[in-house]
Amino acid sequence: MHKIIVFAMLGLGFSCSSRKSAIEGEKTNNKDSVSQSTTMNAYDQDRQFLRQHHADLVELKIGDARALICPAYQGRVMTSSADGQSSYGWINYDLIRSGKTLPHMNAFGGEDRFWLGPEGGQYALFFKKGDPFDAAHWQTPAAIDSEPFTITDTTSTSVTFARKVSLTNYTGTQFDIGIERTIKLLSSSEISHQLNTPVDSLRIVGIQSDNIITNLGKQTWTTQTGMPSVWILGMMNASPEATIIIPFRSGEGKPINDMYFGKVPAERLRIGQTAALFKADAKYRSKIGVSPTRVTNWIGSYDPVTQTLTLVTYDFNPDDRQYVNSAWEHQKEPYAGDVINAYNDGPMKPGQSQMGQFYELESSSPAANLAPGAKRKHRHTTFHVQGSEQILNRMAQKLLLTDLSQL
Repeated sequence: MHKIIVFAMLGLGFSCSSRKSAIEGEKTNNKDSVSQSTTMNAYDQDRQFLRQHHADLVELKIGDARALICPAYQGRVMTSSADGQSSYGWINYDLIRSGKTLPHMNAFGGEDRFWLGPEGGQYALFFKKGDPFDAAHWQTPAAIDSEPFTITDTTSTSVTFARKVSLTNYTGTQFDIGIERTIKLLSSSEISHQLNTPVDSLRIVGIQSDNIITNLGKQTWTTQTGMPSVWILGMMNASPEATIIIPFRSGEGKPINDMYFGKVPAERLRIGQTAALFKADAKYRSKIGVSPTRVTNWIGSYDPVTQTLTLVTYDFNPDDRQYVNSAWEHQKEPYAGDVINAYNDGPMKPGQSQMGQFYELESSSPAANLAPGAKRKHRHTTFHVQGSEQILNRMAQKLLLTDLSQL
């Protein structure tokens, strides 16, 4: 989702997914610069700030749970809260406040955003035919970056968006795509059912995004034309003690792909028998992924300071093996990509600025082999849970195959 380039505020934009290069100039996210009461909690602060800049901001509510969705940013879930006080999504205050639209990519933030893959390669949607695969020529399509989605339906707990886009990939194939995206705030009973555990004693919020793409063209999407995929990326607030947890199952190939920006140092990535532990402190730019032969249906993170366990689940069928490859090169295996990704932000080089204090959890659908009129759906669900260490540890052991005491 992930997914990757780093971009700078003054020139070359950068992606939270396949960041390849950066220039200085990006300011760090700074909520303290917002003029408001110092006693205001984090969620109210985020809500007030976003409403100042987006009058059509949508707020979903169930009990104390909340979620803020921005139509101008492709129906993006900007943040959520389990209690109306904590705020889990990272928001780029500086970029939003500036009112500017940057070249290459606009990293507004948000814990669930819609993208399409692949990013690089001969079927890339982020490069024009014949251009070199470098930062100067990389361009996020405006339809999934800076242009709005239209609200088609809304209730107190859900909102649906739609958009039609026409994109041309690196080989010159045009894709006419219908997009439908529904964000739903889950009830306690729905959360309890999905997590298979009682949640009455917990502070918990669940946000589900159902994302559908439809082939509106006259040509079937094949391996020869390129096949787009749904790509959901979530930016979360980093902290010095936070850890991303990536469970994996037995299968072919290595459990973790840690070569996106060069091998991740051992002190930042520990690979055990059933899961990998990846630092989420926003101090070292790095990315990992898991292939369809090793992935499970869950990824997550844990912050012991706030005792917050974040869980992400997503559609995955082990029989699906074709996932787009977003590497910035002419690829030998364009459909041998990863199902999930995790990204930790940090300076491109020591002493340089960075995008912000966030990490990222991402999932992708299989490559969409769609005949005209056919659809591909991808569901991505995020839970934030706060409670006793004992309960959170039981959930982590069951869903993330990890004992939190080992972090």
